[in-house]
Amino acid sequence: MNHEIDIIYFSLFRWDNPYSSVSLSLAREFAENNRVFYINHPISYKDLMSGWGGMKDIRSDLLKGEIIYNAIEGTSEKLISVTPPITVPINWLSEGAMYNRLAARNDQKVKSTIRQVIEEYKIKDYIFLNCFDPFFQDIIPEEYPPILNVYQCIDDISQNNYTGKHGVRLEEEAVRKADLTLVTSRELRNINLKISKDTHILHNAADVNIFKNAVSEIYERPKEIKDISTKIIGFTGNMDAVRINYPLLKKIALAHTDKTLLLVGPVNNTEYKEIGLDKLDNVIFTGSKDITELPEYLQYCDTVIIPFLCNQLTKSIYPLKINEYLAAGRAVVSSNFSEDIRSFNDCIYIANSDEEFVHLIDRAIAEDNLENVKERQAVAGTNTWTARVEQFWEIISPYLKQKQEKGALQS
Repeated sequence: MNHEIDIIYFSLFRWDNPYSSVSLSLAREFAENNRVFYINHPISYKDLMSGWGGMKDIRSDLLKGEIIYNAIEGTSEKLISVTPPITVPINWLSEGAMYNRLAARNDQKVKSTIRQVIEEYKIKDYIFLNCFDPFFQDIIPEEYPPILNVYQCIDDISQNNYTGKHGVRLEEEAVRKADLTLVTSRELRNINLKISKDTHILHNAADVNIFKNAVSEIYERPKEIKDISTKIIGFTGNMDAVRINYPLLKKIALAHTDKTLLLVGPVNNTEYKEIGLDKLDNVIFTGSKDITELPEYLQYCDTVIIPFLCNQLTKSIYPLKINEYLAAGRAVVSSNFSEDIRSFNDCIYIANSDEEFVHLIDRAIAEDNLENVKERQAVAGTNTWTARVEQFWEIISPYLKQKQEKGALQS
């Protein structure tokens, strides 16, 4: 670990995103030892007009073309958020001369931002990390090259219509340009090895210290389950249309009428209404909750579930929630959606069908005990963001050594 090396972290996920992200979690951990400049994915005129992200406080600064700096509350002073000037939305365009011309203008705004950050903070040696944002390609100032250019892939970009439109070719280009690529799952490694042999796995992790409170602290029952006396089957996370198996959730609720199905998190589609999941008496939707509130709900869950569909997208997922659940000591039942989830086979229950999933819930509850809780927490304890940052430095160490031998390091 080199404390003299700064990190410029360009991410698709803004620092004030309501959902936890890989990039911000890693940035917080990096900032314990290194200066980190978190460059947010630029806000477009379309975003500004739609009010996306609640930008009332920075609207005037964006319209003036200013670069916006933010300290991130509750983190090290070494972590600084930077928002580039406003950009033009171009994803709706087809590939071609117009797209390329506007993309170059957008790139220039981000490049100028990074140049200003480097000069203002007198940055010498730095690692450039791009987390899943290949939509801005030419953004590293030529006069200030990084000692390493790292691309970070956290999802199969082809499996989302919006990101897939231009993202597939742009991500391939970003991977080719990078000194190395980090991926969060085995399947993503298989995909990216076809483009670059310098592809390495850096799995997701968990804020273990937050979630272990579900075991070590005593919470009052959250209001949504205050009067619930049945066993509780819990889920926490974003409920979208491409990952969540809503028919399975309905089967679970119908098969376990003696229990309550508690769904904690935002719902971003209408499928649950279309199948009548919201009409069942033993199903509770809480809506979005802050990550620090989740232990309060998990403490009262008798088992927790990962009801993912088995498709091309989920095949490449190493879910954040698996280690969150294990850190909370909960018995986990999951669908068999990826090679990475199968790596947890010794400490969770994995179902190969909806019917088996429904059956395993009773088994998970019946077999739960204090020894199992400790074993789950021990597994989660090896999958912290601290551990991931240590792995990061181990992965890049040979690349840094090569740069040193070529005389690229200035300090």
